[in-house]
Amino acid sequence: MLSFTDLLGSVRAAGDETTSVDVPEDWMQGRTVYGGLSAALALDAALRIAPDAGPLRSALVSFIGPADGGFEFQASVLRAGRSVRHVAVDGFSGGKIAIRCAFVFGAARPSIFDEHHAPAPAVRPPEECPPLLPRDQGPSFVRHYDARLAAGAGPVSGSEASDHLVWVRHRDAAATGLVALVALGDMPPPAMLARFPEPAPISSITWMLNILRAPEEREAEWRLMRTWAEDAREGYSSQDMAVWDKDGRPIATGRQSVALFL
Repeated sequence: MLSFTDLLGSVRAAGDETTSVDVPEDWMQGRTVYGGLSAALALDAALRIAPDAGPLRSALVSFIGPADGGFEFQASVLRAGRSVRHVAVDGFSGGKIAIRCAFVFGAARPSIFDEHHAPAPAVRPPEECPPLLPRDQGPSFVRHYDARLAAGAGPVSGSEASDHLVWVRHRDAAATGLVALVALGDMPPPAMLARFPEPAPISSITWMLNILRAPEEREAEWRLMRTWAEDAREGYSSQDMAVWDKDGRPIATGRQSVALFL
């Protein structure tokens, strides 16, 4: 398997605003590259043309079509204001667009507010939680992650629950920082997948991620991720997401639209 760090190191600059990379089979999710990795590679392309843009505040991701492994990213700065910079990235595979991202970077400003209103749930530590999936089950990309079920039900268990908590970390200890966090953020299965009584396809459509705290640049650590479905009908589901570090500090929140083929 090609580690996340080595894969990121294999990205090639193909111009001032273009990068390309070949993603191996072990990073696939069905017939396409794992969505979290696609978004992370798009963010890497954005950071290459705007290295001084400041902290990432928000990302809007549209998963448009499948990526078969060969990826080319084209990035452009849409606007550079006094404190906020908008960067757009399109990812192409086989000459067709596969992903479109809008990243918003914003410099810190003085504020009277420093608070968060969604504390981490009380759960068992990851060392005491069972694996999210049995060994050698699930899409190829999950082998790059260590995932433990902290609460709720596992995928395709016919559960009544549409809310789960999962501890997740990169198996690659060198996978740290912002790009690695984005690659991790989409790893837990959609909340509705626990409701499935039998295997059936799913597909992420859009993903919105707000970064609340920059991850520290140290060895890959456990993140607690909560995913809960708000609604599921007519073949689509809307879900909320939240991420905390092992110390209970909030790192990110998100929303996702998922297509359900059941």
